[in-house]
Amino acid sequence: MDIAALLAGLPPRISDIPRRWAERAPHAPALREGERVWTYGELAAAVDATAQRLRELGVRPGDRLMVVAENCVAQIALIFAAASMDAWAVNANSRLSAREIAQFREHSGARRVIYCCGSAAGAATAASPEAAAHGERDGAQRESWLFGEWMIGPLNEAAQPEPVAAGADFSARQPAALIYTTGTTGQSKGVMLSHRNLLFVAAVSSTLRGLTPADRAYGVLPISHVYGLASVMLGTLYAGACLHLQPRFNADALLRALREDQLTILQGVPAMYARLLEILGQPGAGAGADGAARRETLGASLRFIYAGGSPLDPVLKRQAEALLGQPLHNGYGMTESSPTISQTRLDAPRGDTSVGYAIPGVETRIVPAQDATGELWVRGPNVMLGYYKEPSLTAAAIDADGWLNTGDVARQDADGALFIVGRSKELIIRSGFNVYPLEVETVLNAHPAVAQSAVVGRTVAGGDEEVIAYVELDPRHAGQPEVLEGELHAHLAAALAPYKCPAEIIPMPSLPAAATGKILKSQLRTLAQQAAQTKETKQ
Repeated sequence: MDIAALLAGLPPRISDIPRRWAERAPHAPALREGERVWTYGELAAAVDATAQRLRELGVRPGDRLMVVAENCVAQIALIFAAASMDAWAVNANSRLSAREIAQFREHSGARRVIYCCGSAAGAATAASPEAAAHGERDGAQRESWLFGEWMIGPLNEAAQPEPVAAGADFSARQPAALIYTTGTTGQSKGVMLSHRNLLFVAAVSSTLRGLTPADRAYGVLPISHVYGLASVMLGTLYAGACLHLQPRFNADALLRALREDQLTILQGVPAMYARLLEILGQPGAGAGADGAARRETLGASLRFIYAGGSPLDPVLKRQAEALLGQPLHNGYGMTESSPTISQTRLDAPRGDTSVGYAIPGVETRIVPAQDATGELWVRGPNVMLGYYKEPSLTAAAIDADGWLNTGDVARQDADGALFIVGRSKELIIRSGFNVYPLEVETVLNAHPAVAQSAVVGRTVAGGDEEVIAYVELDPRHAGQPEVLEGELHAHLAAALAPYKCPAEIIPMPSLPAAATGKILKSQLRTLAQQAAQTKETKQ
C-alpha cells in the first residue's frame, strides 16, 4: 500500500466522504435504518440541510457541537454537518449517566447539545428514550427534522470557538471530533482527533477489509466511540458500501440481519460473539444436522468477521469461527490512535490471538522491560492531536518525536505480529511478582462456565496486592455458584503459578461495561477495595 499516495488522495474533511459518493453514485444505498434506506444522494443533501440548521442555531466554525445519541442517521448527519462547517463533533452515547453527560458538556464548552431521540423510519429500535431524558433534564426543545425528532439544548452564550486551522496541512491540524475516553482511572479525557486522523483510518481500514460498494456492513458498534466512528462508519462509507444501523446490540436482531439482510461484513467486540454462542449453542455440542444447517445459513453471505475493543479469548475465537464459517480476525487500537494500530490480514488469518501487524503507515516499537516484554509505542497519521485542555497530559502521552505511549504491554514475534500482554497500569504486583490480568482472564474464560471475566488488583496490608477475579457466569452453568467457584479455583491452580491465582473469585450477574462492551475495571477495582475495607472494619 502506497501510504504517501493514500495520504495525498485524502479529502480535506470527513464530510467529503458522502459528497464524493453522492457525485459518483447518488442512488447507491449508504445507510439503512429499520426499513428505511438512505442513498448517498439523500445523505449528502441531508448533511447540507443539517449544516444550515446548525448555522441558524448559532453554531460557528471552531465551536463544539455535542451529539447525544445511539446509532442513527441523525447522528451521522450531525457529525458530517459539523465537520463541513469546521465545528467539532463531541460524541456521547445516550446511555451514559446524567453526570457523565454534564461532565462532557461542561468540559468541552459545547455551543449546542443536540439529543437524537426518534427516527423518521418509524423503527422502534431507532428511538432513544435515554437521549430524550437527557434532553428534558437540559431544558432542550423538541423539533421535527428530516430524521424524525431531535431535541435542541439551550445556546451556550459563553462558549468560545477554537481557532480554525488554515493552510496545506488543514486536515492534519483541524479537529473533527472530540471523543471522551472511559479512562482506566475512571476520569475521562477528551481526545482530539483531526480530519486526517479519521480519514486515514477509514481509508486503510476499508482497504485492508477489501470493502467495495457491494458490501453490507453491520453498524452496531457505537458511533459515539472511535471504533464505531472511524473503522465501522467512516470506513464503510469511504468505500461506498452500505451501513446497516443498529442502535444497540441485540443477539436476535443480529441473527435476523445475518439471515435476511445478507450482511457481508461483521465487526464487533468479543462479548457480542459470546452472546451469539449463548443463543445458538457451541458448534459441535450436540446440535445435530439442523444446527449445522442453521449455522451454514447464518454465515452464508459473510466474507469478513472481526473482533476488537477488548482481548479475544482463544476458545471464543474457535467457537465463533465454527459458528459463522469464517476466520475471526483480530485487531488492536485505542481512542488516542483513532483507533486502529494493528490487525490481522484478510489473506492470512491466524489461529492464535495475535492482534496482527501494524497497519500500513504506522510504526511500532517496544520499550524493553521485565520478562522480555515492554510498553508499546506507536507513531503515524493516526496519532491524536492531544487531550483537550490538558497540555501536560498530552506531553506525557506523546513525546517530542510524535511517538504515542499506548500504556499497553506487548511482545512481538519475529514475523512482526503483535501480542498484547496487558495494560501497564493494570499490572498487579503480588509478593514482588508481576501478574498481568489478561493472562488470568484468558485461563478463566477458557472454562465453559465463564462467559467473561475481569481481574483487578486490590491493595492489602504492607503495600502488597492480591488478585481478585470477577466472573460473569454462562447462564447454562450458573446453577450452583459455590460449587463453580471451587471448580474455577482448581481450574486456575492447574494452569497458573500460585502467585497468579486469585485470592477471591466473585460471580456477578453481569460485569459493568461501557456501551462498546468494554469492561469498566475502574468500577471493579473500587468494589474490590470497598469490600476489603468493609471486611477490615468488621474484624
